[in-house]
Amino acid sequence: MFTHERLRDTSAPLKTTLMRFVIACLFGIAFGYIESAVVVYLRVIFHPEGFTFPLSNVDTILQHKALLLTEIGREAATIVLILTGAWLFGRNLQQRFAYFLTIFAVWDIFYYVWLKVLLNWPARISDWDILFLIPVAWAGPVVAPVLISITLLVFAIMIFYRDCYGRPIRASRIEWPGFIAAAVVVVVSFCIAGRHIAEPDYQSYFYWPVFAAGQIGAIALFVKCLLKQK
Repeated sequence: MFTHERLRDTSAPLKTTLMRFVIACLFGIAFGYIESAVVVYLRVIFHPEGFTFPLSNVDTILQHKALLLTEIGREAATIVLILTGAWLFGRNLQQRFAYFLTIFAVWDIFYYVWLKVLLNWPARISDWDILFLIPVAWAGPVVAPVLISITLLVFAIMIFYRDCYGRPIRASRIEWPGFIAAAVVVVVSFCIAGRHIAEPDYQSYFYWPVFAAGQIGAIALFVKCLLKQK
């Protein structure tokens, strides 16, 4: 009787979370299409002969201050929309954080899926892309942000699963700075590469060991949080 009641008590949160998770994924997929559609237009304007690295027309793009500021504003608005969606989907702070990770990850992955559908780009997952412009240009091979998004999606699923069973994942005051430091290391690896996108040897400026250090550090901290709260 106790087991039956326990299963019934946990099945409802699981079904609700699964439904909300699927809807959040649909939101991310649709948002990814919007993002990719904007990029299609931008490439027609700035790269009519094809989007290839090194970017030879960086100076020309930077001269379009109004368009550059508009693009930066659009990226900021994108983060606000993802945060807003996560806040509305979640019922507590941990759920909202997990929904942010979910929407961000799905949006980012399907951004490249839709670009492949619309432009047949990237030709290879090792092709480079401009990833972000705040506060400076981020750049790197497509595989890098995709790996991050897959990692974030796995984190989100684990957070949802534990939350449904009343066993939330908690980071200590020491671990939170560790997560922030790992994220900063990853961002720095992209920002360093972003400073050299016009140079012939641009690929040599994306330091995989730096990126890997941040990525592995975040995963190790997350696993630590999981193991200490079985």
